Amino acid sequence: MADDAPHGPLIARPARWVLGRVERSGGFVTRVTWHLVDGSSVRWASRAVRRRGRVEVRDASGALTRVVGAEPTTAARLARVNVVAGVAFIIGGAMFALGPLLAQLGIGSIRTVDTVYLVGGLFFSTGGYASVVQASNVPTAIDERGTLSATAWRWWAWLPRQIGWLSVAVLFAGTLFFGVSLVAAFASDLTARQSNGWIWLPDMTGCVCFLLSGHLALLEVCHGRIGVRPRELGWWVVAVNQVGSVFFFLAGLAAFTRPATSTVVAAGLVDWGTFIGAVCFVVGGALQLGEHPDR
Repeated sequence: MADDAPHGPLIARPARWVLGRVERSGGFVTRVTWHLVDGSSVRWASRAVRRRGRVEVRDASGALTRVVGAEPTTAARLARVNVVAGVAFIIGGAMFALGPLLAQLGIGSIRTVDTVYLVGGLFFSTGGYASVVQASNVPTAIDERGTLSATAWRWWAWLPRQIGWLSVAVLFAGTLFFGVSLVAAFASDLTARQSNGWIWLPDMTGCVCFLLSGHLALLEVCHGRIGVRPRELGWWVVAVNQVGSVFFFLAGLAAFTRPATSTVVAAGLVDWGTFIGAVCFVVGGALQLGEHPDR
């Protein structure tokens, strides 16, 4: 493999390709261009390779001439794990949207609402882990035609130099913090201090992880300064999820229990902030299903 981009992914590529531009976001490599002997170029982009298993081939003027997909086995693996992640986020988001609706409408007991949240949290963690698995199996070899391929399948890898992996790893960590909060919610007769320590603090930590993950994802998809890219499906997935993360964060802030009264800061914001954030993740998961390798 060639270390064309220090502090970036190691990519095996034809020796006669000449390294061109290396683009970074926040110190992470997000896009690499190699020049070929015929004047054309091959462009590798972090998210496109991770999610869709493809690279772009451009002519001497820089115009896109074709998109080359991954070899069938690699493409099928990326597609399958993408479906698992997308569906898990849809179901998890739906459960997190149902929970506050039940609370607002007074349907079921508190335990029923907590159970709905817990089920949603399990699906969120499943989606987070599936995303880590996908990022752990990013194709790292390109042949003369620009076709991507990967090594043997891995269920985990430590790749903190890759912005895509780091983004989903932080997201997964956030779902685990949510899990701690959701399990602690079943405890009875907690004091305000205990509630804030076992429920509110892990929840807020998870919210911060979601926001950080979304920021990294925006850096990855924008290849530099964060901006608006409405023609790119990946940008929409990231942007919608980041809006959802903001609403989760606001709901988390509002869920702080006042020691003096043992009541939350703003119960309405807790429920509706969670509901809107959850709907965003449902939409993001549905959009993610379309961000798959071409077949």
